Amino acid sequence: MSTCAWALSAAAVAISSPAQAQAASFNIPAQPLANALEAFGKQSGKEILFDWTQVAGKTSSPLSGSMPPGEALTRLIAGTGMVVRQANASTFVVSLGPQVGSASPASEAAATESRVALEEIVVTAEKRTTNLQKTPIAISVMSNKDLERRHVQSLLDLADGAIPSLRVSAATLRTSALLINIRGVGATIDPNQPARDQATGVYINGVYLGRAQGLGAGLFDIERVEVLKGPQGTLFGRNTEGGAVSIVTKRPTGRFAMDTVLGLSNYDGYEAQTHIDLPSFHDVSIKFDGVLAKRDGTVKNPNTYGQSDFNSYDRHGISLEALWRPTDTFSAGYAFEDSYNATTPIYQQLLTEGPARRAPLQRLQPDRADEANFGVPLLPNVGKTSGHRLNVDWTLGSGLELKSISSYRTLSQSQFDSGLQNFTVFAPNSLFNRYSVAGTWQKQYSTELQLVGTLPQVNFVLGALYYHEYVRDNAQTISTLQFNATGTAYATLPFDLNTVPYDRASHVTTESYGVFGQATWTPPILDGRSHLTLGGRLTRDAKRGSLDIVNGALPSYVNPQRVTVVGIIPLDAAWSRFDPLVTLAVDLTPGVNVYGKWSTGYKSGGANSRSLTFRSFDPEVLSMYELGAKSEFWDHRARLNLAAFTGDLKNVQVDFSVSVLNNNRATIETTNAATGRTRGLEADFTVQPVEGLTVSASYAYTEVMLAPALNPFTNALSTITVPYTARNAASLSVDYERPAFGATLRAHLDGNYSDSQYTNASDPTLSDSSLIVNGRLALAGVRLRDDSELELAVWARNLLNEAHLYTRRLLTPQLGYFGAYNDPRTFGLQIRFKY
Repeated sequence: MSTCAWALSAAAVAISSPAQAQAASFNIPAQPLANALEAFGKQSGKEILFDWTQVAGKTSSPLSGSMPPGEALTRLIAGTGMVVRQANASTFVVSLGPQVGSASPASEAAATESRVALEEIVVTAEKRTTNLQKTPIAISVMSNKDLERRHVQSLLDLADGAIPSLRVSAATLRTSALLINIRGVGATIDPNQPARDQATGVYINGVYLGRAQGLGAGLFDIERVEVLKGPQGTLFGRNTEGGAVSIVTKRPTGRFAMDTVLGLSNYDGYEAQTHIDLPSFHDVSIKFDGVLAKRDGTVKNPNTYGQSDFNSYDRHGISLEALWRPTDTFSAGYAFEDSYNATTPIYQQLLTEGPARRAPLQRLQPDRADEANFGVPLLPNVGKTSGHRLNVDWTLGSGLELKSISSYRTLSQSQFDSGLQNFTVFAPNSLFNRYSVAGTWQKQYSTELQLVGTLPQVNFVLGALYYHEYVRDNAQTISTLQFNATGTAYATLPFDLNTVPYDRASHVTTESYGVFGQATWTPPILDGRSHLTLGGRLTRDAKRGSLDIVNGALPSYVNPQRVTVVGIIPLDAAWSRFDPLVTLAVDLTPGVNVYGKWSTGYKSGGANSRSLTFRSFDPEVLSMYELGAKSEFWDHRARLNLAAFTGDLKNVQVDFSVSVLNNNRATIETTNAATGRTRGLEADFTVQPVEGLTVSASYAYTEVMLAPALNPFTNALSTITVPYTARNAASLSVDYERPAFGATLRAHLDGNYSDSQYTNASDPTLSDSSLIVNGRLALAGVRLRDDSELELAVWARNLLNEAHLYTRRLLTPQLGYFGAYNDPRTFGLQIRFKY
């Protein structure tokens, strides 16, 4: 048998999985192989990974007709000396076949047929599809299977520590907004700030999400979640100082398919989701997604009628995407999504005794509470988001592709927070329970152009971005309860928010322009095993707006002419930044790659709407050095990725506050008060020792040290802590599957550990350490007919019902320590139908 014939035979074995049984229609004439592979990817809806240098000068075979993608790809590359391997259900890898003198075709084919190997992971961190193991960036990837096994329905579910260097938390006890940081950099504790940003960028299909509000909405049909660690200022731009979270959804395939899940869970929870792909019609493919998840609260709100309990959620949303492919070289996709996310705040408990007098009803609750001390007015915090996206992809020629991503998004978020009912010093007949009512409204639009190209020794990306955002907010506060003379009873007071003055209000318009470029050169020395990457991005940000109301009245300030003015306080500031990147990567062996990297990133400047001055502060900057190694061994059964980093933080944005007990408002000033250093180590290990068994382990050591900073209220140096950063965090998961009852039995178990951490920059109180265990057991692939199947599954989050304080604070020495506990054990049953 010739080498070429063997390669085709081995390829046929490698791709003969049930996932590829469904046929697709192809019409690809003979042409340069690189162009043919790109056309194949578009017509099949699959990711095709290949090395441009290996396919240069090769010509494809013509391909037409309807057939499974695996068989079609084998025919397309016939006679080129290339072979194809299926990396996972949606990805193929095309590479050079074995050379003369290698192992015998018979033994190689047998090895291929019975091979135990890890699935290949693809990422788009460099604005092109690449193999994770060949990409010189520290990245953690969660596939749609990983999300399903852990029962992840929103980004908030990643708060359990599934990715150790990624920390996700509710913002100030409200799951309506999420705080996200990577490597200890990123979270702005108060997200109700129109003129402030976080330092971790979150993207959906390349579109930046500008607000922390809306991030807790339900996830649609996810292909993968990529967590890019460290500054990503070159390719992703502003507000990626700590890193970026890139969410990629599944695109229309043009072939009919339906995937529907129904489920029930404790706390009167239920869920439903459906994903429908329609057959292509006149070169247009359409995909529809619908999701719904609802759960009652985990802490009872007592003695109330028509009011919600604490820590509930009600999420639903729809997504519609249409993809038009009139030719092999051009495609245009339009997507619309609409999400609704109603949540109630997490209950904050009084943990310890303080010197201040407490009412008899104001019980200490040092353990996780099932019921609050007081029944309070508690409406859901309702977040509504909608978005339009237009993607255009045009292949200009061999190795040259023009892309554009344009979007328009709107967001509205209400806040009805009665989480501080215990924050009260008792006095006879006194008012208490500060009800915080606030709103945020945002609209944003952006457009990004990318020119992605490949030359014989150079891969490059050039691009430009424009981003526009308008945000406004307001806030009201009122006390809704009143003690009797002895504190043995209380009454709910009537109130009308229409008569309550606004405590504060502001609005800001942000405009950002950026141009960027990155190129990777692979010189012929060292047999093409070294790769030098240079990149840079020039960005200009401008923020204009005003602080409109302070403490229920028009503010007063001193204008540039040193005249005291009563009226709105304006904001008009702009900043320019250049963020470079240098990476040197070397392929030591086909399975071992090492790299060294230097890059910078920044969090945009802004202003604090809780201040009395609304004065602007400058961008916060991180410069980071990183060394990494990525390796696969044991015949692709094991994978180990390591990264070590150190970085310098400058102009750190620090909040300083002054507040009075029971006052409606804390005054906060934000200044560029601190400098610091960050360092750490990360390890990700995955092994498949036997068929059906996969074990994965991840570990992150993170240390961020900030110098004391000058407090503008006291004019003295203050110690600054770094919130939501665990020094040691780890995750371990085990997955096993085997044939059973004519179907497939799948078992999953994961455990996630985190050290204690600070939860406020000005409070040196640590939370508890934690160990969260999740599990899932499923019987999948139960055949109903030849083209449909059923899956039954049971799942549990926090399987051991572990309780830990994820926040603990000394809000005032008079009252003692307050805190909030993690979710109790939740569990449920799912039934899934696939066609």
